Amino acid sequence: MKAITYSEFGPAAQVLALHELPTPDPAPGEVLVRLSHSGANPSDVKARAGSRPGVTKPPFPQVIPHSDGAGEIVAVGEGVDASRVGQPVWIWNGQWQRPFGTATEHIALPADQAVPRPDWISAETGATLGIPGLTAAHAVLGGGDVAGKTLLVSGGGGAVGHNAVQLAAWAGARVIATCSPRDKARVRAAGAQEVLEYRDPDLGGKLLELTGGHGIDRAVETEFGMNAAMLGEAMAPNGTVAAYGSALDMTPTLPFGAYLFKAISIDILLIYLLPDGPRQAAIDALHRAIGEGALSPAIHAAFPLADCVGAHECIEAGNRAGAVLLTI
Repeated sequence: MKAITYSEFGPAAQVLALHELPTPDPAPGEVLVRLSHSGANPSDVKARAGSRPGVTKPPFPQVIPHSDGAGEIVAVGEGVDASRVGQPVWIWNGQWQRPFGTATEHIALPADQAVPRPDWISAETGATLGIPGLTAAHAVLGGGDVAGKTLLVSGGGGAVGHNAVQLAAWAGARVIATCSPRDKARVRAAGAQEVLEYRDPDLGGKLLELTGGHGIDRAVETEFGMNAAMLGEAMAPNGTVAAYGSALDMTPTLPFGAYLFKAISIDILLIYLLPDGPRQAAIDALHRAIGEGALSPAIHAAFPLADCVGAHECIEAGNRAGAVLLTI
């Protein structure tokens, strides 16, 4: 099978290469998926670049990147129902704590990580659901019913944020989002009732004004460190900050008094570690929302497998309006 691999950290053009590798056999409890698409995410780019503090070399001698993907089951291991052969699926955690991910023609992985893909979900959409989709669904819905509540979605123009805006609106929340000026119309079209500039120095005050002084019931936050003080001002009593990122400030200074006297909860999300129950709830919500026409994950660009370098460089360049895929 053809596969993109790397064996050392570095720039995409220097370390990513196309190789011919043996097609794996599914072990007991596994399925073999012939992939049609691979989803590339910022976490994949950071892992390949070696940007995590204290990590000096890849965790495996040879790595096939990417955790998201979509395709069709072509073989099953012992203990897996043979009727799954031929089933369209989408994949989560393809390369989480494993050497071989989805930037390849085939992947063998535990059967429950290959989610049956309904007829109404395309392979392209399926390849966006593992990280951007599940993160958005859990960040919005993981704390329970949001109907009638006010949700703030930080970074509503990003892949996770754009999904979160759509899901929150579908679930009956009043949605306020922040984004860059270029994304305002697109974020409003996704379901945000109010869209604010994310760099606004009086963002906290404006959020309080928009909510009549009540504040935000639940915040879906992509840059917790940069926004911690603003959230302390803008959150409602007993509100929850569902934080899934803090890339610009990984050592936040927390205004504890503001959080204490509003009893604000901080729910830090890492979708790779989501327990089975909440993960299945997020999967079900994604399938329902797409089936009802309420969620349409945006795809910014698709590259051929051989141009995985282009996909990684596209993500590093920023200013994306959706997910980045490899077409296999």
